Amino acid sequence: MIALSLAEIAAVVGGQTHDIPDPSVQVTGPVVRDSREVVPGTLFAAFVGERVDGHDFAQAVVQAGAVALLASRPVGLPAIVVDDVTKALGALARHVVAKAGATLVALTGSAGKTSTKDLIAQVLNSKAPTIWPEGNLNNEIGLPLTALRVAHDTRYLVLEMGARYIGDIRYLTSLTPPKIGLVLNVGTAHIGEFGGREQIAQAKGEIIEGLPEDGSAILNADDPLVRAMAPRTKAKVVLFGESAEADVRAENVRLTDSGQPVFRLRTPSGASDVTMRLYGEHHVSNALAAAAVAHELGMSADEIALALSEAGSLSRWRMEVTERPDGVTIVNDAYNANPESMRAALRALAAMGQGRRTWAVLGKMAELGDEALAEHDAVGRLAVRLNVSKLVAVGGTEASWLQLGAYNEGSWGEESVHVSDAQAAVDLLRSELRPGDVVLVKASRSVGLESVAQALTETGAEGEVAAR
Repeated sequence: MIALSLAEIAAVVGGQTHDIPDPSVQVTGPVVRDSREVVPGTLFAAFVGERVDGHDFAQAVVQAGAVALLASRPVGLPAIVVDDVTKALGALARHVVAKAGATLVALTGSAGKTSTKDLIAQVLNSKAPTIWPEGNLNNEIGLPLTALRVAHDTRYLVLEMGARYIGDIRYLTSLTPPKIGLVLNVGTAHIGEFGGREQIAQAKGEIIEGLPEDGSAILNADDPLVRAMAPRTKAKVVLFGESAEADVRAENVRLTDSGQPVFRLRTPSGASDVTMRLYGEHHVSNALAAAAVAHELGMSADEIALALSEAGSLSRWRMEVTERPDGVTIVNDAYNANPESMRAALRALAAMGQGRRTWAVLGKMAELGDEALAEHDAVGRLAVRLNVSKLVAVGGTEASWLQLGAYNEGSWGEESVHVSDAQAAVDLLRSELRPGDVVLVKASRSVGLESVAQALTETGAEGEVAAR
């Protein structure tokens, strides 16, 4: 973070200093909420959670080098005490971002936010120093923590913005006002909370409403609900997609034998070829979104194409591909799932598995409300239509809907199976996998199916898999 004294921070957040002998002492390190991340010069944000109270770690974090705590009560050690730590953190982020002067890029969407954020970050970082969140720190706590990492030499700050309710993104943009706002898509993630796709579109579109006139709103030309957001901004509108009307578009899209996208990138400043390291055709749209941002920030088509071709996955458990010594390929996409990302992952599996046996190890998609049964059934049916060799549905009621959809679509019988939990899935796969198989593992984060991918990867390393 840009160095600030404790007195300055207290003034910015409207807090009171307690047990601070010298208020001129500066915070020169990061602002963190995890005591394990404390280094000398840190400001530790003490949150009170359901199971853990950050104030209880006061002694430990100060001993580890924290200059002070940002806290909601005195702790007998150096602290800036505020009424609401979350709001104080946001106020501090707003101040630091304004002081740093970096160009802010903010993105949102129902699916692909984190993968696209990682692509944008890598493309922009090839040009100038760029800060971006690790993983999906996209809420009222994670976003300020990322923003507070900016330094005086930071040229670009890339921020992911999530929403569960109308107004969430508007609040986040008030903390870190973007110059470029990007909307990827409007899907069914959190539809149970929003009530419908139109409400989701209302929430997502908040990201472009406050853009300045000299800013850019990057919108998906292939998504009607996103494209319809254009009148909601006074900024320049730039369309991306495979549509002929898109300003930044892909031509001649195909997949390599291993399932990696290849296409001709066309921008208003020229065209260049891209061969991605990521897996799945859905990454073409993500790449075009990143390209549109980079174009608006002055990068040439050749520069963008080169950076996209070199970009990898920065976040865990998102189409993370491991080739085992025995020839089995594990695709760990278990970080999260919604109907759109599930369909994209299944299509990627089908592309990667041509001429090989394919396994879809799938679990519950959360927060779908009244759409849950239909959406799980549809995913099961899609697995059949894509000729996935075997579906392993893991978990309770929702998993049974996945399996039933597959069974009804293709009368699979033994080609689809419902197992109770992750360990049962691991036991089944260990007994039946053979060299050359491709295994996709995907479910909502709460299901924890990454343990299946990890166990199968370790099995391959130990050479225990059955070869048939």
